[in-house]
Amino acid sequence: MTSCCQVTTTLPDQASADRLAAVLVNERLAACAQVLGQVSSTYRWQTSIERSTEWYCHLKTTVARLPALKIRIRELHPYEVPEVIALPIIEADSDYLRWIEEAVS
Repeated sequence: MTSCCQVTTTLPDQASADRLAAVLVNERLAACAQVLGQVSSTYRWQTSIERSTEWYCHLKTTVARLPALKIRIRELHPYEVPEVIALPIIEADSDYLRWIEEAVS
């Protein structure tokens, strides 16, 4: 396993996702961000089944920067309970991993 991870969150529109991506990369909390959309989401919120269109934001960072990244996503995110899921990067090109580490340090 590496010291890097990929974090995903979903946002209600492309503008919000692009803004979040730019801030997190600018603040060196993420080395890079990819915004993907549109995705159709179905989920339970409180007592109702909801459907909405969302945009994914995939962020690459280090495990060491993850706590600060999570806090900043919560501060910037428009949702009351945002998705913030971190998955370990088990294997990757060593130059790419080094670049992630340097980009967020």
